[in-house]
Formats: sequence, C-alpha cells, structure tokens
Amino acid sequence: MIEFYTAATPNGWKVSIALEELGLPYRLHPINLGENEQKTPEYLRLNPNGRIPTIVDDDADGEPMAVFESGAILLYLAEKTGALIPADSRGRWETLQWIMFQAAGLGPMMGQAAVFLRYAPERLDYAIERYQRESRRLLEVLDSRLADREWLVGDDFSVADIAHWSWAHTYEFIGLDISGLDGLARWIERIGARPAVQRGIAIPQSIDLTQIDEAEIERRRGALA
Repeated sequence: MIEFYTAATPNGWKVSIALEELGLPYRLHPINLGENEQKTPEYLRLNPNGRIPTIVDDDADGEPMAVFESGAILLYLAEKTGALIPADSRGRWETLQWIMFQAAGLGPMMGQAAVFLRYAPERLDYAIERYQRESRRLLEVLDSRLADREWLVGDDFSVADIAHWSWAHTYEFIGLDISGLDGLARWIERIGARPAVQRGIAIPQSIDLTQIDEAEIERRRGALA
C-alpha cells in the first residue's frame, strides 16, 4: 500500500495522476496547507522540506520507504512498476531530462507567476511580467517538442507528460494564453481527456483555479509564509 500525503496543487496532481494511471493501491492523507499541516513534526519526519506531496511505500524492500519531491516520486513509481517510462536507456535518460526541465523550470516559473499575480499583498508588475514571460517561453519549448509528436518522450504517454501537464494546463490561472501553440494545445486536451487524469486532478478535491475566493487566497498566502 502507498500512503499518499497531498493537497490540490499541480505538484500534488502529478503524483495522484500517476497513481491512478498505474492502478496502484493507495491510502489518501489530505494535507491542509492553510492550517500548516505540512509543518507538523509528524509530517516533517517524512518530508523535512515541509512541502507536498510525499508518499510512504509500505511494500518497499526491507521497511517502509518515504519519498518526497514530486519528480522523484514519479520516477520511483515508474521504476517500481516498470510503466510510464521507456525501458531502454536512451528513453529513460530522455525522460529524466524532461522531468528535470519541469522541476527546475516550468514548475517554479509558473508557481512564481501565480504567487505574484494571485497572492502577493501588493501588485508588482515587473515580477508578474517577468514570470509570465518566462512561463510562456517554457511553454513554447514544449510546443516545439510537440510539434510533430504525440508525447514528450518516445511513442507512449509517460511520467514526463504527467509532470508537465499538471502545470501546463493551468496556464490561464497565471494570466497566459497559448494562442499559436497548437502542438501544446492538442497535447493538453489529449491528456486532459484521459480517465485516470480526470480522476487524479479530483484528488483530494477538485478546485477551479479561476474561481478561488478571497478567503482561499488568504489561506494560501499563509501556506506560502
């Protein structure tokens, strides 16, 4: 059994989608970020960074194993099951580089764009425009990759697609449009239609990112502190 600690964020969705795609049994532990449940001593023993998501694999060799950082969890689950990652060395390394690209680029840039556009107590146009511009550039990189291919790596859907889609499909939330990025738009729609993806983004609860009220914004500001 996988013990799964998460909240309704793009990084959390990455893991919930993977668990649903792989059909692995898991027990859900919703983490209330507004109440700082990710900072409790019990949770910090599993994830010293005090962020979500985290899994504990009760079926790991030897003793239960905790894994944090969403990219690492994706790779752990893929290698545990032998699915959602190419079997050959070249394909595996291509997957790794795209996971790194997401973790170091797309996620942080879109995340900062969201912070300054949606949650900052005062509007800082320079910061908003800087992170929006870089987010758009990174989405253009994805679009270029997807111009003549269905998936980011090889011929099959993989954890690389899950990692990027979980962030990329929220582009409207950070004030972007993807006009002219036709390969990216098709890919976003194609992945969003997958039943396991639809189940995954409803865990632990479904949130319309365009309809967050002021109270929720204040809770999220507190979680970022």
